[in-house]
Amino acid sequence: MKGIPVRAEPPYGRSRLHTQLPYRSTHCTVCPSPIGLYLSLLFVCFLRRSISTPCLMRAPQFCRCLSASFHLTGFFSTSCFLLCSQNGLNGLHLASKEGHVKMVLELLHNGIDLETTTKKGNTALHIAALAGQEKVVAELINYGANVNAQSQKGFSPLYMAAQENHLEVVKYLLEHGANQSLPTEDGFTPLAVALQQGHENVVALLINYGTKGKVRLPALHIAARNDDTRTAAVLLQNDPNPDVLSKTGFTPLHIAAHYENLSVAQLLLNRGANVNFTPKNGITPLHIASRRGNVIMVRLLLDRGAQIDAKTKDELTPLHCAARNGHVRVVEILLDQGAPIQAKTKNGLSPIHMAAQGDHMDCVRQLLQYNAEIDDITLDHLTPLHVAAHCGHHRMAKVLLDKGAKANARALVSASVNGFTPLHIACKKNHMRSMDLLLKHSASLEASGLTPLHVAAFMGHLNIVKSLLQRGASPNASNVVRTKVETPLHMAARAGHCEVAQFLLQNNAQVDAKAKNGLTPLHVAVHHNNLDVVKLLVSKGGSPHSTARNGYTALHIAAKQNQLEVASSLLQYGANANSESLQGITPLHLASQEGQPDMVALLISKQANVNLGNKNGLTPLHLVAQEGHVGIADMLVKQGASVYAASRMGYTPLHVACHYGNIKMVKFLLQQQAHVNSKTRLGYTPLHQAAQQGHTDIVTLLLKHGALPNEITTNGTSPLGIAKRLGYISVIDVLKLVTEESVSMKHRMSFPETVDEILDVSEDEGITNISFILSRPYSPAIPRIPCVSPETVMLDQHTPVPLPKEYDEDSLIPSSPATETSDNVSPVASPIHTGFLVSFMVDARGGSMRGSRHNGLRVIIPPRTCAAPTRITCRLVKPQKLSTPPPLVEGEGLASRIISLGPSSMQFLGPVIVEIPHFASLSRGDRELVVLRSENGSVWKEHRNRYGDDVLETILNGMDEDLESQEELEKKRIRRIISTDFPLYFAVVSRIQQESDLIGPEGGQLTSKLVPQVQAIFPDTAVTKRVRLGLQAQPIPDELLTRQLGNQATFSPVVTVEPRRRKFHRPIGLRIPLPPSWRESPRNAGEGDTTSLRLLCSVIGGTAPAQWEDITGTTKLMYSHNCANFTTNVSARFWLADCPRTAEAVTFANLLYRELMSVPYMAKFVVFAKMNDAREGRLRCYCMTDDKIDKTLELHENFSEVARSRDIEVMEGMPLHLECSGNLVPVRKATQQPRSFSFQAFRDNRLPVSVKVGPSDVTWFAFCSANSLYCPM
Repeated sequence: MKGIPVRAEPPYGRSRLHTQLPYRSTHCTVCPSPIGLYLSLLFVCFLRRSISTPCLMRAPQFCRCLSASFHLTGFFSTSCFLLCSQNGLNGLHLASKEGHVKMVLELLHNGIDLETTTKKGNTALHIAALAGQEKVVAELINYGANVNAQSQKGFSPLYMAAQENHLEVVKYLLEHGANQSLPTEDGFTPLAVALQQGHENVVALLINYGTKGKVRLPALHIAARNDDTRTAAVLLQNDPNPDVLSKTGFTPLHIAAHYENLSVAQLLLNRGANVNFTPKNGITPLHIASRRGNVIMVRLLLDRGAQIDAKTKDELTPLHCAARNGHVRVVEILLDQGAPIQAKTKNGLSPIHMAAQGDHMDCVRQLLQYNAEIDDITLDHLTPLHVAAHCGHHRMAKVLLDKGAKANARALVSASVNGFTPLHIACKKNHMRSMDLLLKHSASLEASGLTPLHVAAFMGHLNIVKSLLQRGASPNASNVVRTKVETPLHMAARAGHCEVAQFLLQNNAQVDAKAKNGLTPLHVAVHHNNLDVVKLLVSKGGSPHSTARNGYTALHIAAKQNQLEVASSLLQYGANANSESLQGITPLHLASQEGQPDMVALLISKQANVNLGNKNGLTPLHLVAQEGHVGIADMLVKQGASVYAASRMGYTPLHVACHYGNIKMVKFLLQQQAHVNSKTRLGYTPLHQAAQQGHTDIVTLLLKHGALPNEITTNGTSPLGIAKRLGYISVIDVLKLVTEESVSMKHRMSFPETVDEILDVSEDEGITNISFILSRPYSPAIPRIPCVSPETVMLDQHTPVPLPKEYDEDSLIPSSPATETSDNVSPVASPIHTGFLVSFMVDARGGSMRGSRHNGLRVIIPPRTCAAPTRITCRLVKPQKLSTPPPLVEGEGLASRIISLGPSSMQFLGPVIVEIPHFASLSRGDRELVVLRSENGSVWKEHRNRYGDDVLETILNGMDEDLESQEELEKKRIRRIISTDFPLYFAVVSRIQQESDLIGPEGGQLTSKLVPQVQAIFPDTAVTKRVRLGLQAQPIPDELLTRQLGNQATFSPVVTVEPRRRKFHRPIGLRIPLPPSWRESPRNAGEGDTTSLRLLCSVIGGTAPAQWEDITGTTKLMYSHNCANFTTNVSARFWLADCPRTAEAVTFANLLYRELMSVPYMAKFVVFAKMNDAREGRLRCYCMTDDKIDKTLELHENFSEVARSRDIEVMEGMPLHLECSGNLVPVRKATQQPRSFSFQAFRDNRLPVSVKVGPSDVTWFAFCSANSLYCPM
């Protein structure tokens, strides 16, 4: 690079200034300096590079004064600005050099010539670029300066900026048309001088400028891409490392191999570049050259020692890459050099699979010449012929078949799957020519298991179906290897392909063919609500009376699923509305249980018997009473349904309604004159049932309607006795006023464990009957009737029927190996269904795994969402084990233990599902569950679910897995999480319901769904960018207010704008309902301390406790429609209180707020006992959330469990008190032995008490209470 000017000659010098300067004794209006004197000083000081004079420090101001004064005095002329040094520098040159933008603008505004040059030919733009004055450069270009002007020696502004490493100036010049190809008179470009000076950033910018794409490569990579050996050599002189990496992890040799730039590649290799350098993805330069088909580059790399069997992270070799892209010459070179011809990827793909996929016949022939295995198989037994059939490459298939490939090779052979042949796949993908070819080569039409006709019928490929039938395929062949034994007509009915079904029927398909479980195609079509297929089947002789093995007809299924049009069609073709299953269940039973009024009306209009009972004597009205569907009960009664009908055990609909706590149903039945004192065979009246279940309101209602409180069961128990036994304090308080206690009630009684009447209307062989067994071992109960799930609903877990998901369009097409390193031949197999303790393995088949230790914990990985075999870990972690637990504000609490998932940060190819059991109480309707996630264990954010229930089937990707609705999950206390990746932790949090939305500069509003009167209005420009804001409204329960404060004050809901402590640019408006006492008795609002209506506020945010203060005097309230309106500049908590004693408003608020913020949980109490001797023992009361009884310390210490409560609501942090009575006497006084403890969720809540046992003829009791809550011990 000799001869390149190291530095462009400076355009200014230090020579003396011309002495004949114009001068006039005119003074500046800003300072006392004469203008002429200032102008003289300006030039002198600039030339001496000194601007320390105080007057010159205000140079821009003086410039304006100079211009104005010259105009006033008539002395302003072009000659003033053309005053030059002997080097030709004028004022614009000097101002540009020093970066005085305002002075430059003033000079330009007054008409100075932009293109005036110095004696060396430099313009002001040259000087500014050389000095790196970016703002001056911008102004000069805006005024039209020539960006490509050249000095006498050919220097351009870009050359000068590149020489001095002024990166931003270089970038600006390039963006405004600077030509980097302009050479100096010696032939040097800006790039050359930047290279010589070692300015790598400028070099990279110059080389890369103008290229397409957003990826900016390092300079050496760019030189390699452009095959610029000169630039590369200079760069390697400055930095001798030839293996520098780009952001994507590739070296310059990778780039040279990609573009087949041999000169640069040889230079790099000569300078020590690693020919086998492997970034994280494992791709070597040889992989890239092989993929691109660069023959000479491949030879060069091999000559320099490239590893011929190098593998990527997916175990792709260079031979795979060449075969996939059809480069025969490269394949031949690699094979001659000893490349492993049978090398396998992670999924078992060999080079011949790759060539078959790409339809590269010459490559296949080449591989076969080198003895490649023609029937080589992948991990899923896919042969090259399978791959060709999938892709529709019939010419490739012919080559393979001609070379001896097996036409009936089977993939995915297992104990439950007999394997798919290439013919199956060709039929599935609708590749007619491939199918014809395979049949000509003796492919089997009647392959055992799922035949090709089954596949084509399911996919709806009519032309394939026709061709198969013409060639002798049987329309009644059954998939005998499968458990369902279904015909092609079943498959067409399931998928809703009416034309295919019609053609099968025209070709003698049996319309009533039965599968192994007795299901006909009509059952299947009805279940999937395929109306057109249903009409076709019944019109072609399909019997609506055909029953499945459990006795269900198609009408049963339609009634359960509320398919009105289907049911109408079946009834029109003679379906019996009173048909009974083996258990005596009719369609009316199912429609009534599911709460489908339109279906009930339709069945009744077709003479359905409303009083027909099942084998246990249950009528539709019993089921309606259980579910609480009052509207349907009214319909049934109006049609003659008897409210006196009794089941086999004597239960009437009133018994059922009382047992399940459906008070509206109880009221309805009593209005219909139901017998309030009817007894079961065990002597239980409806009052016994209500008392047993603790339904105080129903007990009170029954007593008002004449229920006899002194009736006893066959075992001699009254309703009061049951309530006392189970510890229902409120029920006891009601009944003890009207019950005459008898001596027999003091005796300890024995009750049967359950009522022998399992109301099971699910007759599935493969589904576990869910029977409702009460947790109390001594209380007869009505078991909950499970939802009916006929066998038509269930698909065998191992069935290959969901073909659209198992054989996706690209499931057999691995993407380009050299760039994406993807090896995505998805295994065509059934998902795994199993249980796990801590971890399990999953692959592309997917799977559904349930936690063995925690009931309700489930992880579902749908098929084709896991790219490679992976071990999934799933643990429940105690919050205290984390260094940074989730940040919980007041009123929030963890609803379950934190779930830890692995591998952390794993990305799936689609959504996966995690179901977590929780213990939050949501019965009041004012709370909700949110999911938090943490990627690293220290930062937590809300996980937002983008998928609803309507897309769950899509997410399952054809997987045979039952997913319950959100309502069913809420009943079981399970939270479903859907995500496409695994964070380190998930946490389920219980909080007050919150409405949130993205609010932008255009404004908006939020309205509480819990308390619709609460509203927040955000005006325009309240926020300057879109942010997520939330609104909470928490009502105050009347019983809490009465218990804490009596009638001293009333309060509105607590209203919170989240996030707190946020300042708004404009005041936002809030509307809060007035306290009840103020609404009922409105008074003069007054001002300050004169009004009892107080506005309280807490600005504290984060996890700190609220600090309430009275802001009534500083905030104006407006009243309308029983609400108070006001504005605020800060988000916070707000609360209205009607407190006549205004000074105590804050005190009352703190008292009430403390309990209001307690988080409710569902927990159970267990009492363990151990006798020390005959009269003295120890009790331990244990309050449990998710703990397991068999894991408790007490069982290891030989304590016995003596009592257990049902799940009840317990408030976090609330004290629980133990009280003993009867023949249990505490050994120590309360002051010596604590008899209370505070409940903490997911921790040990244990209270030990030593007691003495009194005489055995005295009944013993122990109660645990939390304020007004009593739980039986």
